[in-house]
Amino acid sequence: MSTDGTYSMNFNPKPTDVKKVAKIVALCALALVVLIGVLTCFYTVDDKQQAVVTTFGKVQDIAEPGLHFKLPFGIQQVHKVDVNVYQKIQLGYFTDSQGMDITKASESTMITGDYNIVNVDFFVEYKISDPVQYLYSSNDPELILKNLIQSQVRNVVGSSSVDAVLTDGKENIQMQVKELVAEILDTYDIGLTLVDVRIQDSEPPTQEVVEAFKAVETAKQTAEAVVNSAKAYQNAQLPQAQAEADKLLQNAEYLKQKRINEAVEAVAMFEAMYQEYIQNPEITRARMYYETISQVLPGVKVYINTGSGESMNMLLPLESLVGGK
Repeated sequence: MSTDGTYSMNFNPKPTDVKKVAKIVALCALALVVLIGVLTCFYTVDDKQQAVVTTFGKVQDIAEPGLHFKLPFGIQQVHKVDVNVYQKIQLGYFTDSQGMDITKASESTMITGDYNIVNVDFFVEYKISDPVQYLYSSNDPELILKNLIQSQVRNVVGSSSVDAVLTDGKENIQMQVKELVAEILDTYDIGLTLVDVRIQDSEPPTQEVVEAFKAVETAKQTAEAVVNSAKAYQNAQLPQAQAEADKLLQNAEYLKQKRINEAVEAVAMFEAMYQEYIQNPEITRARMYYETISQVLPGVKVYINTGSGESMNMLLPLESLVGGK
């Protein structure tokens, strides 16, 4: 305390130890580096992914799902790719934020093989088959796939009739597009595999044409109904006609066999009569004469004279000789 009643304090701070501070900073920086290194040495790949590991930009490995180790500080980098996920491409339309499908005329409008204009929307599913090719073989593999599909769709639709595109040829068109795109993808090596191609919708460009095609489709359905009705009637009548035909064939076969048996019997009788004729020509001739008269004049009694004058004998009746009634 001074004489004037005030207090005075003398504060002399100790000089800062620069080396000690530098050491602390260095230790903190080293700890931070170690922490960053530890935190960046491990990475996780989920079950729907594969990870492409590069060392100084060169592909080193492909990591499967699970926990893995890599060199820190950018020496090794990891690029995760969704390989087990089905992804989609919409051609001819897109889905807005409210879930409504909006038509893209620039992609959906096409010309068929018979020079008709149609609007065709396609839904495409694909997946990544090779993560390395997907990452490094092209700049934008999805765009390449979309352009390829659009090209082949126009190619197939351009060689198909408008009836096939709008009605019963959709499945064949989808199959052709899928086969063509898959064949070309094998040569492109962009790491993508086409899973499915489906026609989402196909319709004529104007309402008048839509009504005309509806009328055509109704006529086709009516024709099919008439044909089915005719086939049902045919199936109902065929068994009856077949039965009648079988009956006629069996009757004809019976008459045929009967005529054959009668002919065989007549031949046998003739052979027997001929043998009798050879042995006794006169008697057989007379017998045949009397039998013929009895057949020509049924009911007439025939008297036979076996002599002349007083020695004439009469044989009565003739039926007993010929075996008639």
